[in-house]
Amino acid sequence: MIGYITLGTRDMPRAIAFYETLLGEIGAQRVFEFERGVAWGTSQEQAALSIVLPFDGQPATVGNGVMVALAMDSQDKVDRLYAKAMALGASDEGAPGERWPGFYAAYFRDLDGNKLNFFCMG
Repeated sequence: MIGYITLGTRDMPRAIAFYETLLGEIGAQRVFEFERGVAWGTSQEQAALSIVLPFDGQPATVGNGVMVALAMDSQDKVDRLYAKAMALGASDEGAPGERWPGFYAAYFRDLDGNKLNFFCMG
């Protein structure tokens, strides 16, 4: 159902470097890019995550209550990607751990303050 998710940035080169490195850990590559943004995905048939300079020309802001959740297939990947995000300068919003039986997740904010998580079920 989800085709792509878009997050705003105030600094495109910095955001590209962050997501290129972080999402490269799960084999994501650029699936499209245009003058105001870049999107990464694992295939053209799967949902993509994109960063953009806002089209209205105003500074990007973080949506209160907005979060992007990226599904992983193991707790090890959740741990590894959370550690990579921290190493790239992300801020902690909840270290990896089981949130309730069968749901393992780690939460962070990217360099622009957007909230994301990596999670796995089971």
